Amino acid sequence: MEQPEIKVNHIETKSVMTKSNTPIGGYSVNPYVGCPHACKYCYASFMKRFTGHTEEWGTFMDVKDWPEIKNPKKYAGQKVIIGTVTDGYNPLEETYKNTRRLLEELKESGADILICTKSDLVLRDLDLLKDINENSRLTVSWSINTLDEEFKDDMDAAVSIERRLAAMKEVYAAGIRTICFISPVFPGITDIEAIIDRTKDQCDLVWLENLNLRGGFKADIMKYISDKHPDLLPLYDEIYNKKNRSYFEALEKKAEELAKKYDCRFVDNETPYERVEKGHPTIVDYFYHEEVRGTANSGKRNVIHNP
Repeated sequence: MEQPEIKVNHIETKSVMTKSNTPIGGYSVNPYVGCPHACKYCYASFMKRFTGHTEEWGTFMDVKDWPEIKNPKKYAGQKVIIGTVTDGYNPLEETYKNTRRLLEELKESGADILICTKSDLVLRDLDLLKDINENSRLTVSWSINTLDEEFKDDMDAAVSIERRLAAMKEVYAAGIRTICFISPVFPGITDIEAIIDRTKDQCDLVWLENLNLRGGFKADIMKYISDKHPDLLPLYDEIYNKKNRSYFEALEKKAEELAKKYDCRFVDNETPYERVEKGHPTIVDYFYHEEVRGTANSGKRNVIHNP
C-alpha cells in the first residue's frame, strides 16, 4: 500500500495524558490524532466520530500541542502507553518530533512506559530510550502479524516487516524490553508459529490478539478475503457472521503447545514485568478483547453471556 497523501492540522489540547481502558490499564498517550499507516483493519478509525473528521482514515493527521507536563513524578509506577490510537513513530514524527518531546517530558517520571509502533523510526530516539531505561520500566512493542510482505502491503502503509524486525532486534540488543505483538491474527493467514520462531530470540513477550471485525471496516475485510482468499470465505463467515469461536479456541491451544515447545511461559490476559532468558519469551493470550477490556491485566476475564 502506498503512503496516502496526508492533510495535516495542528490542534491544542489541555493534556496529552488520558486514562486508558486497554487491557493493561494506565494512561493512553497519543501525540497525534489519526495515523498515516491507514491499516485496513484499524479499530482506531472510530476516532473520526469524536474529532469531527470526515476524511478517509489514514489521510489526515492532527499534530497535538499540549502544556508541558509539569509534574511527571505523579505518573511514577503507573503504566503509560504511547500509541493506542495512533503510531507515535508515524512518518510525520520525523518532522514534528511530538513523541520525542513526550518522552523527554516523561524521562524522569518513573512511569512504566510502553511504546506501541509499526515503525523503525523509534531507532532515532535510541539514546533517549536507553536513558529512560536506566531508571524506569520501558518496553517497545512492534505489531507483526505476518512475515508475508505482500499481505502486509495489502493491509497497511507502514514500513516493511523486515524493517520492524530489524528495529526490534536492535532495541532488544540495547537492553530494552521488547514485545512482538501478533495482532490482529487473521484466520487462515497469520502463521503464529512462524512469527514466534522468527522473533523468539529478540523479544521478551509475545502478545496474541485476534482479528475483531466490527464497524465500518468489516465489509472491507470480508471483501478483501472474498477477492484475495476466496477459499477462506467460509471460515470467515463462520467466525464473523455465525460467531463460531472454535477456530480461535483451537489457536489458543496451539499457542499453549508452542509455549511448551519453546519452553516459554503461557499466560492469559496478564503481562508480568520481567526480562526472560533469550529465546523463551512469555506468550500472552489476549484473544477476545471484549473479555479482557477493563480487567487491568489481572489474569481474569469478563464473563460474556452469548445469546
